[in-house]
Amino acid sequence: MKSIRLFCLVLGFTTTAVIAQETPPTPLQISGSVDTYFKYDFDKIGNIKTSFANEQNSISLGMIDLALKKTTGKASFVGELSFGPRGQAQSIPNAAGAYDETTNSFHIQNLYVSYAFSDKFSMTGGYMGTFIGYEVISPSANFNYSTSYLFTNGPFQNAGIKASYVFSDKVSLMAGLFNDWNLYQDINGVSHFGAQLTVSPVKGWTAYLNVLSGKSAGAPGTGTIFDLTTAYQITEKFKLGLNAADYSIADDNGGFAGVAVYPQYAFTPGFALGVRGESFKFKGVGSAADASITSFTLSGNIKSGGLTFIPEIRFDGDKDFAQSFINNGKANKSASQFSLAAVYSF
Repeated sequence: MKSIRLFCLVLGFTTTAVIAQETPPTPLQISGSVDTYFKYDFDKIGNIKTSFANEQNSISLGMIDLALKKTTGKASFVGELSFGPRGQAQSIPNAAGAYDETTNSFHIQNLYVSYAFSDKFSMTGGYMGTFIGYEVISPSANFNYSTSYLFTNGPFQNAGIKASYVFSDKVSLMAGLFNDWNLYQDINGVSHFGAQLTVSPVKGWTAYLNVLSGKSAGAPGTGTIFDLTTAYQITEKFKLGLNAADYSIADDNGGFAGVAVYPQYAFTPGFALGVRGESFKFKGVGSAADASITSFTLSGNIKSGGLTFIPEIRFDGDKDFAQSFINNGKANKSASQFSLAAVYSF
């Protein structure tokens, strides 16, 4: 009798498991973007050394970005690959490990799995686009086509495992353990701790308070970055974003700090103008002085279906010669450029 009861109990559990496994999964979602651009530096040299779009007087490739996403029950995955200079040699690390687009063919932007234990608690593990900062690698998610100094000097991706808990529709918290910045595999072991507090005080306004700290392989000390990223859709037409960050390596071994503001105004559903104003400094090591840079970028977004044209003009000032802007073969305190990009999102 006990054996029969045990068999029925096991059968009941098995049947329940099978029914759960047979819950119809969501369809495979495919999304991504392609982009190309022309850029002209008014000093006739690739002067502004932020990420991407560094070629001078050239019609150049960005990348093709392909993302796959699927959810089955409580489990999901995201896989995202990019091909082309922006998402390949210019996005570290490379598939082949060398900073040269001729030695590899793709770059992994995201590769992670998630499990939702409940509506409030979930865990994710793998290689993920960083939670630090306002801008991202894919141009389809940025208003400006060129990128900020904060973006270029911060992390691009974080491999690790993280847990997220939603306290309410206004507050959530993420915490996790991560590799060194931008590494598929950490050669000195899992070495960083990171966390993100998300608050949405009113409709249209979300703020992210971020921290990431740890000692990277070969680094002179522990590096810690504190980051605030926030955006407020103040009216239907006007949006204001802000990114502020401070990164320091222990024992006065350098780092950076900066703030960027992003006011944007949509004149029509198909046309918007936006400005990025940025103040950035490299922290001097030891007794060395800090070096400051300012940047002003005016961008338009002209949309038609999935296609966005981004005409852009940018002015950078460098009173400390930190970036070595060049004019007529001599170091210069300023640089300017014009670009026109076409980004198609699908």
